[in-house]
Amino acid sequence: MNKNDTFGVIGVCGANGNLIARILKQRGYNVIGTDLSFKKDCRFAKSLEGYDIDVFYGKTPEAFFKKSDYIIPPASLPKDSEVLKNCDKPILELYDIIEIIKPEKPVFGITGTNGKTTSTTLLKKIAYDNGIKPCEHDLEGMQGNAEFIPILQSRLDGDVGILEVGTFGVPGTVGRVVKNTSMTGGVITNITPDHLNDLGSFMDYANVKAEFIKELDGKTLIVNGQDPTIMGLLRELDYKGEVITFGVDELPDSVGMKECVCGREIAVKEIISGCGYYFCQCGITTPQVDYIATNVDLKNRTFDLHTPDEKLTVKMGVDGLHNVYNLIGVIIAAHKFLDLPYDKILPSVASFTGVSGRMEEVAKVKGKDIFVDYAHNPAGVETVLKEFKKLFGDFTTVITVSSESGYPGDLGIFNSVLKFSKFIVPASVASHKIAIEKLEDNPKLNDRIFLNHISDFKKTGTLGASQEEVRDGLIKALNLDCEMVIAIGEAATKFKSVIFEL
Repeated sequence: MNKNDTFGVIGVCGANGNLIARILKQRGYNVIGTDLSFKKDCRFAKSLEGYDIDVFYGKTPEAFFKKSDYIIPPASLPKDSEVLKNCDKPILELYDIIEIIKPEKPVFGITGTNGKTTSTTLLKKIAYDNGIKPCEHDLEGMQGNAEFIPILQSRLDGDVGILEVGTFGVPGTVGRVVKNTSMTGGVITNITPDHLNDLGSFMDYANVKAEFIKELDGKTLIVNGQDPTIMGLLRELDYKGEVITFGVDELPDSVGMKECVCGREIAVKEIISGCGYYFCQCGITTPQVDYIATNVDLKNRTFDLHTPDEKLTVKMGVDGLHNVYNLIGVIIAAHKFLDLPYDKILPSVASFTGVSGRMEEVAKVKGKDIFVDYAHNPAGVETVLKEFKKLFGDFTTVITVSSESGYPGDLGIFNSVLKFSKFIVPASVASHKIAIEKLEDNPKLNDRIFLNHISDFKKTGTLGASQEEVRDGLIKALNLDCEMVIAIGEAATKFKSVIFEL
């Protein structure tokens, strides 16, 4: 690859093409682009601004091929497509770029079922506050935790890579991200049931997350020691690297059953959903963790953190016991990975007010507080609603979720909502079906479940409701005798602007 060569990137309005064009330009190469979308329709045109990349929008003209020394097509473009049929220039595939251009910086990953985005955002904030620049994908509206985005993001300019490593339940995806970013360490927040409709069983899902452990073998993992699934996988995989465990010293308030890696069902005395105190006959049991939070005061947002060396007083800018777990993992990561002293970390933690769509108070309407939360799987919903109950008392829940685990996930979500909510408004097609079943089995629930108008909306992933259904659900909730409304799910966060129209 010669710095005088010109690289022609096809599909710069797509995530991968956009990132590849910027990576090459940042490395000093000449880059031009093309896309069939017009600029006004180009989703990521803004992130190309300031890069001095000529883009042919709306077509792929002959001039594009004449100016290019190499052509980089999108992975989705067939090799026998009309666009490439008459191309006589060398073609570089996505994996060629990944192989040729390396991250050249320390890379750290954060994975788990719940808490990834909050943890990743906070660790980046701590880095920025201390003059350390993480590489950013800058793809507006993209969470950036799946497919090739984290892999390419790690190759953009920055002092460090801090990557959210997610999965849509596809084996190989997590391992591919870790391997192709030369990751040196990571955090695992928790592993609770999700994506079961795609994978079939909880342990199948857990084994997708286990790819994170396999690929980081011999390196450093920071893990929730009160999650039996994580600790079981570490044992089963005979992990040889450094393991740093954390947890919370809190009385459990429920007992849940969770499948152990050995196949047995074990009782977990839960502090948050799926995590707490456990013992299995196979020998998996709650360890004495390396970092533990004590004296948790959710009302005043403080806790003491006992490290291997000292006791810290931590002030939080966010609510909830689940966030105590998230914060501990991030504090350890900032200390170990970013090599920062605690006195440089704790001010950033105190000023961190959370991520949009996570326990987010949006507005007060008709004297009632309206919150939205992205929770979209049974464990996430149970954890979040339990914390709302502790902090605020009674509330009405508007359900906009359609679980990626299918009916069992939808049922688990509804049962958690029923457990913690005063009133329920099922605004998604999936929750509406469960609500009808519940009312047929127990007509007395008519006093708590208020059916919403449902259209023929077809779910996409966890997006279980349309904008109209979210609006109708919120209107119904506002007419109930409860001073707080919580709308849960992807649709609730995506369409939260309707709250300002009520």
